[in-house]
Amino acid sequence: MEKFIVLLPLIPLVAAIVTHLGSSKLGKQVVSISVRGGILNFLIAVVLLVLMLSGNLSGQVSLGPDWGILLADPLSILMALVIAGISAIVRLYSVRYMIEEPGYARFFVLLDLMTASLFIMVCAGDLISLLVAWHLIGVLLYFLLGYDTRSFSAFRYAFWTLFTYRIGDLAMLLAAGFLYHAYGTWSLPVIFAGLSENASEHVYFGFALPDIVGSLLAIAALARSAQFLLHTWLPYSMGGPTPVSALMHAGIVNAGGFLINRFAPVFVNTTDVLHWLFAIGLVTAVVGSILMLTQNDIKKALGYSTMGQMGFMIMECGVGAFSLAIYHLIAHGMFKGTLFLRAGSIINEARKEDGVPKEDLYTFVIERRPERKRQPWLLMAAITLIIPLVILVLAHWAVSQDYFQKQGALVLLFFGWVTGAQLIFATFRMGAQNIWRLISLIVFSFAIVVLGYSMVSHAFDLFLYPDPGFRSQIYAAADIDVFWFDVLVGLVAVITVIGWLARYYSEKHQSIMAKKIGKLWISVYAMISREFYLNDLYAWLARTILNTANKLNIWLRWR
Repeated sequence: MEKFIVLLPLIPLVAAIVTHLGSSKLGKQVVSISVRGGILNFLIAVVLLVLMLSGNLSGQVSLGPDWGILLADPLSILMALVIAGISAIVRLYSVRYMIEEPGYARFFVLLDLMTASLFIMVCAGDLISLLVAWHLIGVLLYFLLGYDTRSFSAFRYAFWTLFTYRIGDLAMLLAAGFLYHAYGTWSLPVIFAGLSENASEHVYFGFALPDIVGSLLAIAALARSAQFLLHTWLPYSMGGPTPVSALMHAGIVNAGGFLINRFAPVFVNTTDVLHWLFAIGLVTAVVGSILMLTQNDIKKALGYSTMGQMGFMIMECGVGAFSLAIYHLIAHGMFKGTLFLRAGSIINEARKEDGVPKEDLYTFVIERRPERKRQPWLLMAAITLIIPLVILVLAHWAVSQDYFQKQGALVLLFFGWVTGAQLIFATFRMGAQNIWRLISLIVFSFAIVVLGYSMVSHAFDLFLYPDPGFRSQIYAAADIDVFWFDVLVGLVAVITVIGWLARYYSEKHQSIMAKKIGKLWISVYAMISREFYLNDLYAWLARTILNTANKLNIWLRWR
């Protein structure tokens, strides 16, 4: 049954060829071939997932002894289903959205080729297939983002994307070279088997092979998933068609999380790579979330929102929650894809009227009518800090009693506690007329979300990594010294609690310090509005390099 996996990349590839050849005779009706192929892909992916869950699908299909391999494993089938579903929706949406654009059939040919490349990437069982698909995705995305050849900005930022992707491609190529030199094969299963037997057997430049390869793969993942300092292409690549933005933010930019999961046998044998991933993901999540709040363009705001979510995804990989990162990228892909497809309609409606209903909820959020009797701040602070912690601990204890023995799990619990406490704190500051009813609704909703997330993420963990020993190795690779871990968690928790208590207290006692902080915030906001001057820095570097090259050419008489 595993041979059916060949149909996943084959169908869109055939659809692209037929669409290109038949466009002159069938006209715009030729795109129906692409749409039907997308629907067929989705149905095949569903069948493959059902077979995988029932235990009737496993193994691989290969064209050669160690190349052209397609894996039928839980990760590839699950990702294939996501790609098939999102690409089918994008095709259906594009039928009417792109009908008045020149090169109508060409757009669907590019979509089909992109879908085929994505299928090969997630199912690749050898380094050659993975490298080819990884490179083609960047090239095809360049053509999709620059689809409107009349737009200079679209071409410019498509080139930004291509240039950033090449950084990750180079790192991927070097990682593949090290692995082939060490094991003499392109086959990923054979390489992973060699790593499990003796990971420290090969040493290059004084470093163990897993550390070198893991670092290079991390760079590839960071470039593809728009992590901090390599993120500038993402929010500015909105000049392409809306369906391309939906496909990119729903599937392509998530490739970093997939790559880390595919090479999990490498990362479990690294030393500090996962720690660096966590740190970079944390910075990206914070920066992306902050920049999202300062945008006045809806698509650019969605771009920075994606950046923040990709930061959270890399953070989850950094603490060893690899399967949770897959769940995160799937949930984010479905959510962000629909947001982009709806963005155009919302913009058109907002130009006519704001569309905000003048109802009780609107009056409460906007006008913030104060309640008649202010609740004691100490009581509300205790509720804010204790209730989210109790909900999180009980929910995770229900699905896995050993969850609290892992450092990465505790980090995730900490961030969940901060999020839940911040939600209740924001509710307290709103000052509703019936604060207890509102808090009860929020606590109930938070409990349902946490319980659902805990159960689904645990199911993903069992499905993707059924070996409990390997799951423990992943979390162990992300561990740090227990003493420093306790110090860091305790320090951050104390700072967080003091900050909340200070804010609660300041609600009742306004001080001169609040005015000084307000003035400081204006300066900080100015820096944020300029996006931390990173784009200015990169533009200055580009001009400097070009000017230097021009002077060098003149000096060497090359022009």
